[in-house]
Amino acid sequence: MKIGVFTVLFSQRPLEETLDYVKAAGCEAVEIGVGGYPGAAHADAAVLVEDAGKRKQLLDAVTSRGLEISALSCHGNPLHPKAEVAAAHDRDYRNAVRLAQQLGVDTVITFSGCPGGGPAAQEPNWVTCPWPPDFLETLEWQWRERATPYWSEAAAFAKDHGIKVAIELHPGFLAYNTDSFNRLREIGGETLGVNFDPSHLFWQGMDPLVCVRDLGDAIYHVHAKDTWLDKSNIALNGVLDTKPYTDEINRSWIFRTVGFGHGQEFWRSLMSELRLAGYDGVISIEHEDSLMSINEGFTSAVNFLKGAVISESPAVAWWV
Repeated sequence: MKIGVFTVLFSQRPLEETLDYVKAAGCEAVEIGVGGYPGAAHADAAVLVEDAGKRKQLLDAVTSRGLEISALSCHGNPLHPKAEVAAAHDRDYRNAVRLAQQLGVDTVITFSGCPGGGPAAQEPNWVTCPWPPDFLETLEWQWRERATPYWSEAAAFAKDHGIKVAIELHPGFLAYNTDSFNRLREIGGETLGVNFDPSHLFWQGMDPLVCVRDLGDAIYHVHAKDTWLDKSNIALNGVLDTKPYTDEINRSWIFRTVGFGHGQEFWRSLMSELRLAGYDGVISIEHEDSLMSINEGFTSAVNFLKGAVISESPAVAWWV
């Protein structure tokens, strides 16, 4: 395993300055946003797919520092009920897939998307309960009329380009837990895997260690991000929390840098479960901690993960 970072948190810095900084901090890989919600501050897929010279500059900037690209990220909502939004995110996805092939990167990360509640809807509708029955009817319509036609073709597009698609299981989108991901995979096949981010699982009451055991070789990429669960606020209001992320003191949960939600015991266990699942790739730090500066949150995460990540191949069991 290698420690990496999702460079979107350094969007205000030039790419080469960012690469120097993360290398000096101890990272061995970078995950680069190329469109969609992460933006394209360091690499715009729409531009790079048409310019071999700029692609070479990007690769040289990364590899000359002894770094590698773990994945290209274009998290978006290609199922958005507003056609212009869906089309823009679909373009970002396809450009990311093309660019990944051109760069020799094997993984693109995105969301499953979330449609509206029907053909006339203008806003996404995330269904979280089965009753009244309108909700289940809406959910089945979303899968049948939007997710199935889109992902059957979009997964085939990635497969044709030799690219794996790592779906980040994220509330607000159709695929947000293991069951909903498995349903998506029935549509798109093994081209679709998971970008495993435990921060989105903690607050739902899921056990990331159990999820890794269940998902196994469907884990294509991993994010290192933590969640702090506020027991008092959860006891008062539960976990479905629409308060702004900046209203930290009143929220039921907030994102934290690794180690500030769960300690080394959890993170070491997670690395062990990932190894048992056959994952030996990059552990990519995603910093979204509103209680820390970017520098402190990032450097703290790197130092913390150095004590948890398993970086060498296992020894032969000589004691057996």
